[in-house]
Amino acid sequence: MSKQKSNMPDYNPSTSSSRAERGGRRDKVSSPSHSLRGRAPKELHQGIIEAYIHQNKKIGAMVELRCETDFVARTEEFKKLGHELCLQIAAMNPKKSSFLRQPWIRDETKTIKDLIDDYISKTGENIVVKRFNRYKI
Repeated sequence: MSKQKSNMPDYNPSTSSSRAERGGRRDKVSSPSHSLRGRAPKELHQGIIEAYIHQNKKIGAMVELRCETDFVARTEEFKKLGHELCLQIAAMNPKKSSFLRQPWIRDETKTIKDLIDDYISKTGENIVVKRFNRYKI
């Protein structure tokens, strides 16, 4: 099975720029899970693709959410984060570059980055929004 190259930039809550903005190079990840556990970052080869369709069937959202292990990817907490991110995307139609800085629709005192960081602390693994898309008729 061959890997497909995505033209989408990687979205990482611990950095403010995408890999594309950094000229394609990877930077070390600095996130709560790594500072708490004192270990080097791992590759994010596991995760889920979550989808949400609004009840009017005219708005939908999909998000690719990555983590380090399939153990975390299968948890209800990780799936809940994917669902929350889909709701945010459907409700706010974020631009790719501003998504992590947006106030969370359920608690405007938190940003999406804060929400993801909370889940990083809960799981002990790095979590990254790889890409997302919103659909509207």
